[in-house]
Amino acid sequence: MYGLDINFLKDRPEFVSKEVRGGSDPSPKTPMATLLPLYLGVAVGLFVPALVGGVWWFLQQENAKLTQQEQQLNAELGKLKSFDEQIQAIEAQTTQVQQDTQALAGVFEQVKPWSALLQDIRDRIPPGVQIESIQQTAAAPAPPPATPAPGASPAPAPPPAAAASKLEISGTATSFNNVNDFVLTLQRSPFFKPKETYLLSANLVDNKAPIETPKQGTQTNTTGQTNSSPQLTYKLPKVVQYKIQTTVTDVPSSQLILELESKGATGLTTRLRNLQNKGVIKP
Repeated sequence: MYGLDINFLKDRPEFVSKEVRGGSDPSPKTPMATLLPLYLGVAVGLFVPALVGGVWWFLQQENAKLTQQEQQLNAELGKLKSFDEQIQAIEAQTTQVQQDTQALAGVFEQVKPWSALLQDIRDRIPPGVQIESIQQTAAAPAPPPATPAPGASPAPAPPPAAAASKLEISGTATSFNNVNDFVLTLQRSPFFKPKETYLLSANLVDNKAPIETPKQGTQTNTTGQTNSSPQLTYKLPKVVQYKIQTTVTDVPSSQLILELESKGATGLTTRLRNLQNKGVIKP
């Protein structure tokens, strides 16, 4: 008789034998999709440091180039600063020379030679007028600079102006009309200011000119007696004693070149023409 041998453990998966499962028992495999993030993480972890290292190396190279360029630029800047200092020194010297030249030109512009002034006065003396003396009087002092208000900055002082030369002409004339004619001719002179040329005084005085009289002699008459000649006396007519004051013009001498040349001041006019040719004085 046959008996039934039923093994219920075979129906449970954990007790299934290897042979039943195909004869082998491999370990469970991990899916590829599960390992992809790991691979990406490793790649990113290696790429980022490499990228940072490359950038750092590139920046170091660029920094070295920039440092070298900075050194070159600093060297060129030092040379340019040296050139700039030289240029500034030359400009300062040029400015000083120009100022000295302008000052010298200003002196020549203000000069009115006495020889030209006296020759002009001599040419303008009318008949019947004699000059005894020509004196230069002191010019009026310049007013003091104004005192600035409290707290205000003082104004820059103006350049000193040349003091106007005043002349006092004195002498005698045969009449008052001759004196008036002399004043009018002086007012028309380019070397004197018309409004500051006027008559100070004119008085009728005795003529003090010396007179030569013949010596007292003797005469013999027909009888042989000697008689002395009578003493002769002379009386000159009175004259007008005058004083005229005038002021030398402040017109630049470069504008009076023709007048100065006509009065014989060739030295000054030659200098003025040279300054005009060099552009120091505008013609």
